[in-house]
Amino acid sequence: MAIQTVGIIGAGTMGNGIAQACAVSGINVVMVDISEAAVQKGLATVAGSLDRLIKKEKISEADKSAALARIKTSTSYDDLKSTQLVIEAATENFDLKVKILKQLDEMLPAEVLVATNTSSISITKLGAVTKRADKFIGMHFFNPVPMMALVEIIRGLQTSDATHDAVKALAEALGKSPITVKNAPGFVVNRILVPMINEAFQVLSEGTATAEDIDAGMKLGCNQPIGPLALADMIGLDVCLAVMEVYLEEFGDSKYRPCYLLREMVAAGRLGRKTGQGVYTY
Repeated sequence: MAIQTVGIIGAGTMGNGIAQACAVSGINVVMVDISEAAVQKGLATVAGSLDRLIKKEKISEADKSAALARIKTSTSYDDLKSTQLVIEAATENFDLKVKILKQLDEMLPAEVLVATNTSSISITKLGAVTKRADKFIGMHFFNPVPMMALVEIIRGLQTSDATHDAVKALAEALGKSPITVKNAPGFVVNRILVPMINEAFQVLSEGTATAEDIDAGMKLGCNQPIGPLALADMIGLDVCLAVMEVYLEEFGDSKYRPCYLLREMVAAGRLGRKTGQGVYTY
């Protein structure tokens, strides 16, 4: 199955990033969000990102115009009927995703594939709420989507080979390097990464070292491009907390207990870059 038009639910950071990656690669996009303001903000983010690529001489003005022309914005799910794949990229909340997936399931033609960009929620569990579980899959992009090569393709218990193969082919067409993962909380990368971030908060809370020294230690000692606390600010502390809570619930293992300091900072609204203050001030 050749995927020529992709629908995207959500015009936020991940949604508009996926839209850009598709449009630059010649794939048509229908980007949907709850308001016209939201989709226009997402489109403006794409335009700004393309402008930066022009300054770096990686694309031309003509490339930018062609990419933007491939992105249709909408506030109606009805405009997704012409797609071959819809990627749900809404907030990391199970109930919200279930609501969206049920709405999509009712109105999309039977042959349309549906993917979720979840970073932690069970693909099998989400697929089970639809009537097309064999056509449902996880397609976990990494932030910033246009720059990051990895896509985790997660098979639920019910996902068919044909669905997997079509989505893998799309990821490769976007210039990504996909890996195939069995369904499990956190999949591969976040299963390792987020507990490491949580442990960095634990070290910080114990006063073992400053945030700057913790991050410097991991950058210089482990060759990481960004320290775990700065990365948490980039991801969003609320997202890190939500992922740890999923692990604790799904595995029932206390090693996934979220650090109290992480909980406190989220409760204070210090969520990282998006609020101007997290571990660091922006």
